[in-house]
Amino acid sequence: MIVEPVYEGFTRIGERPRCAVCRHALPMMPSDAKASGPAAAPASRKLPSIFSEEDRSPEIHLFNAGENERLCRYCRHYTVNPFRQWCGLHRRDVEATDTCDRFEKKVEKPPVV
Repeated sequence: MIVEPVYEGFTRIGERPRCAVCRHALPMMPSDAKASGPAAAPASRKLPSIFSEEDRSPEIHLFNAGENERLCRYCRHYTVNPFRQWCGLHRRDVEATDTCDRFEKKVEKPPVV
């Protein structure tokens, strides 16, 4: 069985079930009748909680505090384009997570309104 929505103008007025083989139309169901039935929308049902806080994994911290502030990604010489990541100071390809001794913090520009 296939269920097709039925519209009157731009307003949905119900659903019409059809046979999947011969496409014969069966009597139309109003749109509110389906929601009040036993198979209510999943958003209106409360799902059972099977996991507790003890089941969660511990939080993962990749960097120590302040360690990621000296990455090339935050340097003023770091340039990104669709084909490569480039250090303008050393004139070589770099990765966003690389570091160097000549790091200079990028100046954040205020957003344009």
